[in-house]
Amino acid sequence: MRLTVKVKPSAKKEGISVSTNEMLEVAVSAPPEKGKANERLIELLAKHFGVAKSKIRIVSGHTKRQKVIEINLPQDN
Repeated sequence: MRLTVKVKPSAKKEGISVSTNEMLEVAVSAPPEKGKANERLIELLAKHFGVAKSKIRIVSGHTKRQKVIEINLPQDN
């Protein structure tokens, strides 16, 4: 599954919400330096979707606020 995510780094309160254009907005407390905000983004998404951090990767937008995220969700048999 691929999602477009807008990240808000250095937020006072962390959380995940859906914006008006059906994009996920994720507020992270980590600063946007040395990949810290990206790491925290992956941690929050993993917890939200109930998957391991290794199942989530940033496809594009590593240094931008808007990112494309790929999540490998478990398949139901």
